[in-house]
Amino acid sequence: MPSETFRTIGIDPGSRVTGIGVVEARGQSLHYIHSECVRVGTGSLGVRLVAIHQRIQAVIDRCQPTSGAIEKVFVSANPQSALVLGQARGSALLALAQSDLDISEYSALEIKRSITGTGRAGKEQVQHMVRVLLSMDRKPPQDSADALACAICHLHHSEGRLRQTAAGVSVLSKDMKGLPR
Repeated sequence: MPSETFRTIGIDPGSRVTGIGVVEARGQSLHYIHSECVRVGTGSLGVRLVAIHQRIQAVIDRCQPTSGAIEKVFVSANPQSALVLGQARGSALLALAQSDLDISEYSALEIKRSITGTGRAGKEQVQHMVRVLLSMDRKPPQDSADALACAICHLHHSEGRLRQTAAGVSVLSKDMKGLPR
């Protein structure tokens, strides 16, 4: 039986820099497809939100992922910063939803734990593990690494759900043996 292939786009939302990463799982192996940092500068918020949305949409159109993963917003001490970050995240979510992708959300702790084994890993540890897991020849920039880590986290979680579903189906079929049809 051929192994299944899953491609997902990960998003690390930011109001000034948004990371985008696309990773493909072929069986048990992970493969780097694409990553970039969307730098939107200091223009008006509306213009920055449009730029984030358009760039994510362009990557989706080119890379054709079947699912999307995005980092959840952390609680900030500065309410204005949290609000602007939430709006950037909303722009990214809109691009994913308009493409009819299954969308999953993960906290920074979940992403770090999935990639490094600990939820308290630093940015450098995440960058290093992303480079190792995807067999990259160089360390990706931080925002790209965070987006790739989000995609990898999603693929790891999806793999676990698929295993549970497969186990449930096999248990269900065993339970149904001998039942009248």
